[in-house]
Amino acid sequence: MRTATITRETAETRISVELNLDGTGTYDNQTGVGFFDHMLDQLARHSLIDMTVKAKGDLHIDDHHTVEDTGIALGQALVKALGDKRGINRYGDCHLAMDDAQVRAALDLSARPYLICNLNLPTTKIGAFDTELVREFFQAFSTHGGITLHIDRLHGFNSHHIVEAAFKAVARALRVAVETDPRKGDAIPSTKGAL
Repeated sequence: MRTATITRETAETRISVELNLDGTGTYDNQTGVGFFDHMLDQLARHSLIDMTVKAKGDLHIDDHHTVEDTGIALGQALVKALGDKRGINRYGDCHLAMDDAQVRAALDLSARPYLICNLNLPTTKIGAFDTELVREFFQAFSTHGGITLHIDRLHGFNSHHIVEAAFKAVARALRVAVETDPRKGDAIPSTKGAL
C-alpha cells in the first residue's frame, strides 16, 4: 500500500496528514481555514488520493503558518508514500476549465523542487482568505514533495474560480503522475536509475 502518515509540530502549528495514493479521493480536511479546506478537498477528490488533514495553528495571528505548514506536511507525506517511485508515470499535466477560468498545471515528481506559479490573482482576498497564500501553499508542497510544478492562468477574472481551477488542475496532474504504468513494471522512471 502506498500510504503515509506525517505529524508535524512547531511552536506555530500542529499538523497531521494521512495519504493513500491508491484511494478513491475521500477526504476529511480540517485546518480551521474554511476556503483552504475547500481547496484541499478538491485536491483529494480530483487526484483520487485519500487525504486526511488535521491542523491546529496560530490563526489568531493569521492563516499563513497553517497553510504553509500544511503544504510542508503534505509534501513530506507524498514523498513517503511514493517510496522509490518504481513504476510511476512521474509526469502529469492538465488544462482545466472552470467557468471563466482556465488553468494549466504540469508537474514532474523529479525530486528537484521548482515552482512556477503564474496565477496573477485579481483580488487580495477570497472571503477572509489571503490569496497570496495560494503560492505559499504550492511553494511548500513542491519543495517538500520534490515536485517541479508549473501552474499558469490562461484565462479568468474571478479569483475563487482561478484558485479552484488551479487546485483541481494540480490534482488531475498529480493523479496521472502517481499512477503506476504496467509497462514500466519495477523500473525507476529515469535514465539515472534513481529519483
